[in-house]
This record gives sequence, C-alpha cells and structure tokens, in this order.
Amino acid sequence: MKEKYINLFTDFGFKKAFGEEASKEHLISFLNTLLPEHHQIHELQFCNNEYQGATALDRKAIFDLNCVSATGEYFIVELQKAKQNFFKDRSVFYATFPIQQQAQRGDWDFRLSAVYTIGILDFVFDDEDNAQRDEVIHRVQLKNQHHQVFYDKLTFIYLTLPNFRKTEDQLDTLQDKWFFLFRHLHELDEIPPRLREKVFLSLFEKASIARFQPEERQAYESSLKYYRDLKNVIDTAREEGREEGREEGEHIGYQRARAETILKMLNHGMPEAEVAKLMDLTLQDVQTIKKSAVLPDCTGNDADRR
Repeated sequence: MKEKYINLFTDFGFKKAFGEEASKEHLISFLNTLLPEHHQIHELQFCNNEYQGATALDRKAIFDLNCVSATGEYFIVELQKAKQNFFKDRSVFYATFPIQQQAQRGDWDFRLSAVYTIGILDFVFDDEDNAQRDEVIHRVQLKNQHHQVFYDKLTFIYLTLPNFRKTEDQLDTLQDKWFFLFRHLHELDEIPPRLREKVFLSLFEKASIARFQPEERQAYESSLKYYRDLKNVIDTAREEGREEGREEGEHIGYQRARAETILKMLNHGMPEAEVAKLMDLTLQDVQTIKKSAVLPDCTGNDADRR
C-alpha cells in the first residue's frame, strides 16, 4: 500500500478519524467550524447509529455517526461517496428520527432540541443554479415566503467537497484545513507546516497506516477497495449512461446504466442491503434486478446467479 495516511472517504478511515472515543476531539473540532456560536460543542456523546422507527412497519435508518452534545443538540453525520436518487428525501427522513426520539410520555410541551444533519459529500449537486454550483457549504433551513427562517432548530449542512480547491498555502481557517484533509490526507507524505496544530497532529497519528494492527490494516484495505471499486463502477456507469442516453434517450440510458451499476456492485461482493442503500432503492428492487440478469463472474466466466 503506497499511502501513508488513510483516505477519510472510506468507511473505516472516517470512523477511525471521527467515530471512536479517542478521536472525539477531531469530530468536535470539525463540527464547530460549521455550527453557529450558540451551538458550539464542548462535549459529545456517541449514540446508537441505528434506529428501527416507532413501529415494526417503519423503515430502519442507519447513520454513519449519531451523537448528542452536552447541551442537548443532536447531530447526524453522514459520509456520502456517490450520488443517490432522492438523496435529499433520505436526509429529511433520517432527520425525523432524533426528532421523534425527543418525545416524552405524559405531559410534554413539545419543546425540541436542535437537530443538525451534516452530509460530507464526495460529489456535487446537479440541480443547483450557476451561482451555487461551485459552493462548498450548502446550509438549508425551513423558511417562509419572505425567505425568513421559520424554524431554526432543524438544519441541514451539505459539504460538496469536490468544490474545495484551495492549496496548502491558501489554508487560512480551521475549516479550510479540515476540508483540505478530507480531500488530500491520503495523498500526503508528511504533515504540512500549516497543519501542525494539536488537533491535526492527533489526527495524523490516528490516520497513520503504519500504526495499525494487522486486523486494522486488513479492515482498512477492504474498505479502501470497496471505495475504489464503487467510484470506478459509478464513474463507468455514468459515462455509459451518457453514451446510451445520446443514442436511446436519457431515461432509457439512465435506467440501463443504473441496473448495470447495481449488478457490478453485487459482483464485487457488496451485500444487497448495502447496494439498496447506496442506490436509494428497496431491497426488493435490487433483488428483482439481480434475478433479471446474468452477473459476470470475477473469473471471466458468466454465471447465472438467479
């Protein structure tokens, strides 16, 4: 493995850098660069990252990180490696779980603590206008027809990190430095002078692959392979979709490319449930696509996996 430090867009790397008790200070520092002064975090508690919903009929939600501050604010932090259908719908749906969690039995005045959903994206939105397309931070709140904030306790913050293009010499703020690390940590061979602050020195120590135990190294390599395969599959499918769209119409090309993406993910050993989550489909949809096609075997021989 050539890299000296982990890729923060891998599941293992993200959890290692931000999701362990020993790395909690990294998460606090990063989140505070995005939060208003009155919601700055001094202490965090990790919560169960899985919600089953109020009844057995409710869909299950699984977050990358789920935590609550010492003053009661809730934070859902999600890493998104690829575009999904209905991604914004999914974000809103996930935000309802910490809201419902605050319900109290008996007499209750319905007062709620603030909920933040932070999406760290390895892609950009296609539906933004030209003025917003190059922005890194997209902050969303419920507003009225006069563009005034109607409810300030539910906030969505999306970071389209491919839009962050500052070089090491241009890193002026703490936020700049965190964004830079998300994009370039795995490309660094040494700690840059501008990142020799206590919190970053701690991060570099946690992110050093040479310090991993053998089982950690194996887990990271598997996570890195998954990330690279996913990026390659989606990039290829998107290009194929554009080509087919020109010949057959955008809708047909898109549907075929999406089906091929799903089949390639399954062929790479990704669980059906994970594929369904990434593509924003039901498990039944994925299984239907799987049954309707012949999956290519990794050895080069076609195998019908129906």
